[in-house]
Amino acid sequence: MKKAADFPYYVSKFLARYLPGEAGASPNTILSYRDTFLLFIKYCKSQENTPPEEMTLELLTRELVCAFLSWLENERNCSVSTRNQRLAALHSFCRFMQTEDVMRLNQYQLVISIPKKRGKSGTVNYMSPDGVRLILEQPDARKMSGRRDMVLLSLMYDSGARVQEMADISVGDFRAEPPATIKITGKGGKTRIVPLMEPTATIVRRYISDAGLTGSSKHSYPLFPNRHGERLTRAGIKYILDKCVESARKKNPGALPDVISPHSLRHSKAMHLLQAGVNLVYIRDILGHADLKTTEIYARIDGEMKRKALEEAFTNTVPSAAVPLWQQDGKLLNWLQSLGR
Repeated sequence: MKKAADFPYYVSKFLARYLPGEAGASPNTILSYRDTFLLFIKYCKSQENTPPEEMTLELLTRELVCAFLSWLENERNCSVSTRNQRLAALHSFCRFMQTEDVMRLNQYQLVISIPKKRGKSGTVNYMSPDGVRLILEQPDARKMSGRRDMVLLSLMYDSGARVQEMADISVGDFRAEPPATIKITGKGGKTRIVPLMEPTATIVRRYISDAGLTGSSKHSYPLFPNRHGERLTRAGIKYILDKCVESARKKNPGALPDVISPHSLRHSKAMHLLQAGVNLVYIRDILGHADLKTTEIYARIDGEMKRKALEEAFTNTVPSAAVPLWQQDGKLLNWLQSLGR
């Protein structure tokens, strides 16, 4: 007699009840975990010959999960970070199952013991101020969609927001009165208030007026809607940026790094603030980093700032006797002439 397929039941309970209710997970986290289980079910069907309707908790072994992770990397060419994200979802599910199915406690703990994989440290792709300006000049401001794209990318740079944070911004999150600010909701539902420079605030005000988004009744509307009036997705924002980057490369080849993603605008803002002498603590708060160590990566990669800091702190401790006489004078001719005196 076939065993009942209990795996789908508990996955549904985990995603629909436990994560939003007990764990208080954000909608983005739930969607990410959902995608993990979609891939896991796809793997089991195509590689293990187990259709979804026959999947049981018995099958969720350490060996199966390790095989799934290898499949992600080798067959789907997923990065190490993506592989670790999928593993985190399965870890969370197994922790949930430890209280739901204590008979298989050891089985779940074996899955939880699968370690995250260490990968190579990625490079931080950032642009010069001229590079950012070049990208922001590409949208066609004669069209409403072009003005939206220009304001979107400008605000994304000026606020240092993540791409999902930009997608989630509503009209009411923008404070138009000086000093202008934008309220950003980040990871874990944490909000931060980021001050905006007046040029950015001005174009946001104009855009809101031109798009008919004024008035208290529009406060809950997405600040950057798509053609259907819904919020732009991460993929939609990436498409807008990619289009502008492609146009910018045609106008000025070599002005931009080889790889540019929505996160590059965030990296660029952080680097420009650092180079302007802004304290790392303030940069951390603007970017919404939980730990200052995350922000310190920008200080470590800026070689020019390191050189300037060393020059400013330099104290000459080399004895004059250790330096040739002609180098002390600085002019060889003067030294030669002094020999006959």
